[in-house]
Amino acid sequence: MANDKPRRPRAEPPKGFRDYFGAEVTERKAMLDAIAGVYHRYGFDPLETSAVETVEALGKFLPDVDRPNEGVFAWQEDEADWLALRYDLTAPLARVAAQYRNDLPSPYRRYAMGPVWRNEKPGPGRFRQFYQCDADTVGSGSVAADAEICAMLADALEVVGIPRGDYVVKVNNRKVLNGVMEVAGLAGDDKEAERGIVLRAIDKIDRLGPDGVRALLGEGRKDESGDFTKGAGLNDAQAQVVLDFVHATAADNEGTILKLMALVSGSEIGQQGVHELQEIASLLAAQGYGPDRIVIDPGVVRGLGYYTGPVYEAELTFQITDEKGRPRNFGSVAGGGRYDGLVKRFTGQDVPATGVSIGVDRLLAALQAKGRSRADTAGPVVVTVMDRDRMADYMAMVGDLRQAGIRAEVYLGNPKNFGNQLKYADKRQSPIAIIQGGNEAAEGKVILKDLILGAKIAESATLEEWKDRPAQVEVPRADLVAAVRKMLGQ
Repeated sequence: MANDKPRRPRAEPPKGFRDYFGAEVTERKAMLDAIAGVYHRYGFDPLETSAVETVEALGKFLPDVDRPNEGVFAWQEDEADWLALRYDLTAPLARVAAQYRNDLPSPYRRYAMGPVWRNEKPGPGRFRQFYQCDADTVGSGSVAADAEICAMLADALEVVGIPRGDYVVKVNNRKVLNGVMEVAGLAGDDKEAERGIVLRAIDKIDRLGPDGVRALLGEGRKDESGDFTKGAGLNDAQAQVVLDFVHATAADNEGTILKLMALVSGSEIGQQGVHELQEIASLLAAQGYGPDRIVIDPGVVRGLGYYTGPVYEAELTFQITDEKGRPRNFGSVAGGGRYDGLVKRFTGQDVPATGVSIGVDRLLAALQAKGRSRADTAGPVVVTVMDRDRMADYMAMVGDLRQAGIRAEVYLGNPKNFGNQLKYADKRQSPIAIIQGGNEAAEGKVILKDLILGAKIAESATLEEWKDRPAQVEVPRADLVAAVRKMLGQ
């Protein structure tokens, strides 16, 4: 006989997605609130757009335009438009800037925070849903807008707990690289493949070193496993121009700019790019942002195919230990740049724009790796239940605590086993348990049990620590709020 029982669904999220619980959500919200405070201080306005856009509106932002369901989560609504979950926060901004161009101020300065979705193969630490935190200025062609984004990025890193010395914002310019390509004889549509190989080679300078990059600029390179990567086919003189560009970083921004200017002296577009970098450095220096925080660095090349002018990347410089126990630098947590032509797809008119995106999950991971999370993830004060018939008294206690701004709750499970109530409080990471049995009620008193200190005392506290602050005290019911505040250190 066939088994007609319905199959139970699996209690797990789809592959590439995950759930976030109390402390994780609290830490992320605290970070986003802190960054939003910086953006707000700089005069940027918040914007919330729909999680769903038409595939037509996403346009070139899609990884694969010919297959609209590849790279994004997309579906067709009857015989009408294809719709998709937003792939990033930039494409919705392009649509908004075009749709409301007669109503919005110009320039339009907005920040946006929220989840985005990518239909890509998931892997360790790589999810199909993740948070982005963007700020953009639309409608200004001035490099002062780029300089402002760099300064704001530095401030945002510091406000979430990354001190100076543990990060650097690196700035480069697509026009400078175009000038280098021109000097090296790689300009023109027929050299697009070679330029792509050169870009990828430059991006590997930290891993492969000068010799490895030189090989990729030439005939190619064989790695340790024996796999051969075809090179760009440059001659020695061409390769030297590219390597000189990569190593143009000097002791200060002025020195780097001088090296770059000499390198692109034969290219008008290259010189224009260097002048823009010079102006950015000057504007930042006037505000007190020196090379201890923001540096001109020709090594920033990722995403240059997308950007049209200045580009920037925030890198954390401290070391962490990877899964194999090896020390390594944490690396990039934010990136952005100028991408003029953002709104042109909708209006036919060039609209300059510049912006940055912070990788919230990576930044959270960095703070956790350094033990620098500032979010208050403590659980609520728990009022235990010793007598079911006196629930109104317990509710009155929790009401007093909440009115005083203290996070608190009454235990709402089965109160029969008091030990289970304390286990619940421990699992909630509660700092204090409030206890009032019949005897305490008759005397008008309550007992405060310091759960965090109690756990420490059980582990390693000295007798002096115990005497100085006992893990359990009895106080008058009228002094409940004051006693809880004192125990919480408020």
